[in-house]
Order: sequence, then structure tokens, then C-alpha cells
Amino acid sequence: MPDLAANMVAAVGGFQIQNMMMRYNLFMPRLYNWCISLGFEPGKIMPSRAFCSDESQGYPVIMIARHFGAFPFNHGRVGGIVATSRHGPHAEHGQDLVIIQASHVGYDPESKLFGSYRRLQTTDQECGPNCGKIHHVITWYENEYQFAQQNILLHMHQGKKCITIDNQLLREDRSEGLLLHINSLVETNKSGQQVPIKILSTARMFTASSEIINLVGDEAFTGTKPQPIGANLTGNLFYFRRDILNIDEGENHLEHNMIRYMPQIITARSPMLTAAQINTQIEFDRTFRTIVKEHGYKGKKVLFISGLNIDISPEEGQLFPLTKFIPWAAYIQDRDGSYSTMEQAQLMQKLEQQSTSNPDTIDMEAAIQSMTEAKEVKIEI
Repeated sequence: MPDLAANMVAAVGGFQIQNMMMRYNLFMPRLYNWCISLGFEPGKIMPSRAFCSDESQGYPVIMIARHFGAFPFNHGRVGGIVATSRHGPHAEHGQDLVIIQASHVGYDPESKLFGSYRRLQTTDQECGPNCGKIHHVITWYENEYQFAQQNILLHMHQGKKCITIDNQLLREDRSEGLLLHINSLVETNKSGQQVPIKILSTARMFTASSEIINLVGDEAFTGTKPQPIGANLTGNLFYFRRDILNIDEGENHLEHNMIRYMPQIITARSPMLTAAQINTQIEFDRTFRTIVKEHGYKGKKVLFISGLNIDISPEEGQLFPLTKFIPWAAYIQDRDGSYSTMEQAQLMQKLEQQSTSNPDTIDMEAAIQSMTEAKEVKIEI
């Protein structure tokens, strides 16, 4: 049961988005050519993808197959979690190994909002949450946050700047919910206690701390009636506690990845984008060590690259999203066991140095036609 009351974990940082995007039709040939430059052998490379199961990830899968000449091994669980237990089977399927991990987020070019994606196969081609798993996970936390926003009130009382807080939010013995860093909100007396000015039926009134007064400004207390704290309830003022069954790579793995960062996520300008980005960072950090330790990868070349897929809603006449990839980090392993990691700026530079022309690209239509025209093989039982 994650409990971050003592110290808020520092926010995951360093992930740059601006000037870091590339379309998949450019990313894939560059990735392939980089592999060749590292000594990977054409025709002997087994790609693998750790993507969410969403249909919006289909186009990247097609592009991987087209440029690497093999349908990628499935290394992913819903939400972009890496199934590290599949390392061994993946290693057996190729001489040289590539793993591409990416969480994903939708983008609607009309509204310019992240987290939304047009589902072409729905009745009226409605827009829905993307990634749906991430949306499902963060909804509970958003509801808790919205309750707190409306039930922490700022006002004047007998000439003092005061804060009234719902009784539930003051209970620190809860097993689940949003918990406040109360010292940042309420004035502490000389004995180190927060003594209420007034006890109400469902809340308690306190003298506001100098920290919250400086944060929200004097004008926040000057209304004719108490005003909800609203967006002034910033991520550093609270944390979450929730009883999550912690099974590695299980149903709750994504939520376990993100709970400590939920204040940062739900107060972000684009919560779904921030959540996907954080999950990508955590999954790379977690997964690269499992690759180092995996016996199946010993004596083989391995490239593990992690990033973020942005699924731009298809316009009329388009079958697939205009997916863009934002690289985050990479792990490169040689056959002698030596390895290194590459950070985002260097990784982006390395990819941009590669040619976008791939002489080994397969003709998908010709390959399918060849299978159609192939002589029938009878299966004997």
C-alpha cells in the first residue's frame, strides 16, 4: 500500500517533447538503419513491440513489419507495460533482437487536446479516451481531487484569513483517498499543532498558513462567501494513498507505476500525456535491468528503445492515425556482453543521423499476394 506521507517523491523529469517528434514512416527506417550500423544482420533481426493493445497501435506494428521484414513479437501488456517474462521466448526467435516500448496518448487536431482519439469503427466515429487504460486508472484520482478542490474553502473570519477543510480530508487514518500535507495549508501553533478556530458539522475551520496565503494571494480570501480552493490545490499540497494489489506486470502494474506521481499527473495541463510520459520513463528504467540479467540475451546483440506514441486522430479518408514517436532512451548490448544506455537528446541526434531510405523494406502487398498464390499445403491429421 503506497504511502507517501513522509516525503513526496520528486517528479519524473527530463522528458522533452518539443522538437523531439518524428513520424513512424521516418522513425522506422532510421531505427532499422541504426541497427545495421551497430552490426545487426539483415534478415536475422527479430523485432518486438511492447505497446498497448489498442487498435490505434496497428499502424506502428505494420511499419515495424515493413522495415524489419518480420511481424514483431508481442512484448506488451495493456497500457504499454513490458512483459519481461517474455524476454526468453523473444531471444529464441532471432539472432539479433530489437524491442520497442511505447506508452501512447491520443491527440485530436481539431480541439488540440491530448487523450482523445477518433474511433472510426464506432457508430458515429466518436472520440474516446486514448489510452483507455490510463484514463481508467487516473479517473478515480481525478474524482478524489475534484472533491478536495470543492471542499477546501478560503475565506475571512473575524479579520483573519481562514481555511475550512472537509472532515474526511482531515482524516489521516484512511486506507484510501487524497491526503493533505496539512502543515502547508494550516497555521501551526507554538506546540506544533493545528488547532481549529471553529468546529462545524462536516468540516473544521483553521487559520490559513502563510504558505497557502503566499500561494493563492490575498484576493483569494476577499469574497463575500467562502471560495473553493480549486486549481490552487497544487500537486505539492497533497498525496494519494490506495490499497493496490502489487503483482509485477499484473492488472494493477500501470497504476502502481503512477500512484506516487498522481498529484503531478492530475494537475498537469494534459493529464493523459503526462501519465503516458511518466509510464514510459518508469518502464524503461525497470525493463533495461531485466534485459541485462536475461540469460536468453547473452551473446546476442540487443537494442531496446523506449518512447511515446502520439496517435493523431485520423481525418476523413484515413484508415490509420498519423502516429508520431518521441524517443526517450535506449539500451544497446553487444554480443560480448558490453552495453550502454543513451539519453534522449543523444538518442534523437543518433536517429536523425540515419537515412530514411531502407533498401531492405518489404513490399507488403507483394508479400500478401505471394501467399495468396502459393501452392496449397495439405495438413494431415
